[in-house]
Amino acid sequence: MNNSLFIKRNKELNFSKDKVLDVITTPNYLNETHPFCKKNTIVSWPGIGSKDVLEYLNGLTFERDFTYWDKDGYDLTIGTKNGPKSKVKWRLDGNVDKSELSIQIHTHSLRKFPGPLYLIPFISQIRPQLNSYLDSVLNGIEYYLENNKPVPRNHFGKHKWFS
Repeated sequence: MNNSLFIKRNKELNFSKDKVLDVITTPNYLNETHPFCKKNTIVSWPGIGSKDVLEYLNGLTFERDFTYWDKDGYDLTIGTKNGPKSKVKWRLDGNVDKSELSIQIHTHSLRKFPGPLYLIPFISQIRPQLNSYLDSVLNGIEYYLENNKPVPRNHFGKHKWFS
């Protein structure tokens, strides 16, 4: 059994799909929009094969490798350099007036837990922390779009994994 579960959060935005797409496909955009980002560094950009490095406020560093990219969003894998990776799907829908951005994380396997026991840490710890994290990331993008300035760090509250 794979033991991969997913978390998905959505955010309606009062901005055109094109405007939101411009933001989330700009090199280093996490420096402006991500409330837990200390530094976002591009390795290669844009499109399929893009790669960047995200250093969180607490010093944790993740690599992001983009495996799919089009006008409706992108897919990537994220994780520490030699550690397990999670799959993430960013999707954007909308028109010239409004849009909806969703982020879905397929967590890496919880192989150390036998059978369905992996559901215990997923439900009790992983899901609530990732829901909070994704809400902050989506709110950061909205903040940036509304204010045209970088989101302050930990603006929506600290996160025990990334602050």
